[in-house]
Amino acid sequence: MSLLSVKDLKTYFHVYMGTVKSVDGVSFDLERGKTLGIVGESGSGKTVSCLSLLKLIPMPPGEIVGGQAMMDGEDLLTLSEKEMRKVRGRKISMIFQEPMTALNPLYTVGDQIAETIRLHQKVNKREAFEKAVEMLDAVSIPAPKARAMSYPHQLSGGMKQRAMIALAMSCHPQILIADEPSTALDVTVQAQILLLIDEFKKKYGTSVILVTHNMGVITSSADDVMVMYVGKMVEKGNVYEIFNNPKHPYTQGLMDCILKSTGGKQILKTMPGFIPNPINKPQGCAFHPRCPHRKSICMNEEPPVVDFNEHKTACWLYA
Repeated sequence: MSLLSVKDLKTYFHVYMGTVKSVDGVSFDLERGKTLGIVGESGSGKTVSCLSLLKLIPMPPGEIVGGQAMMDGEDLLTLSEKEMRKVRGRKISMIFQEPMTALNPLYTVGDQIAETIRLHQKVNKREAFEKAVEMLDAVSIPAPKARAMSYPHQLSGGMKQRAMIALAMSCHPQILIADEPSTALDVTVQAQILLLIDEFKKKYGTSVILVTHNMGVITSSADDVMVMYVGKMVEKGNVYEIFNNPKHPYTQGLMDCILKSTGGKQILKTMPGFIPNPINKPQGCAFHPRCPHRKSICMNEEPPVVDFNEHKTACWLYA
């Protein structure tokens, strides 16, 4: 049974040059206790999709122009700002992409976590701070009480990311959105952060939306995958099915970009071309200028979504 069901989500930004369709008709389901990986290049609409669920899009210039996001029988997109404050942090929490800027530099780390706890739980200041220290200890930050009284600039990048996880999980949300949680961290710390998220997922039964451009992270951490390109879903399904049998040329291209070892040599392929200007997207399939299998219909008409027994792709090759 789906914990969150998103249907035809559309989020546009109205700027002086035109309208940017950052998310243009995206649909997906998040199962209870599962991890959904959302993957794609920068500018594909991954982060905007997640921010839309929490109504954190700056309006204007942003606007959620259509769609539904059903959770616990209510549409998150129709809730007022007051109602959304009860959702953020309690039902859905988010680990933002840049922990260096996501934490407020004017307050200690402990105070920021305690503020979230007090907002959603009936505890006093002292109890909230004690719970904040417990959360910092749970994410394996050494000397958690001392770190709780530290300011963000006094913590390393890895510690800031752990503090962000502690803040996001402080009220045991049903859904955790992790937006590039391992970016700008060294490989060892990346593995520790992903393992930490997985431990919280198992301990509290939390469902996770994992946003990344790293295909290796998706392989090791996700149950289901949605591949996005220029605001649209191009392929989605079970992680093993998609990685063993990718259908869409874009997914195949992303897979080819993973570093491989052949005959003692390391081979790194690149995908030709660039993601198009979102204001002037190509007609038809947005990927056709970069696609090695494009046909004339790809240049004129948007592809339909083809269902391969719960493995879906939007491509004219299979229509």
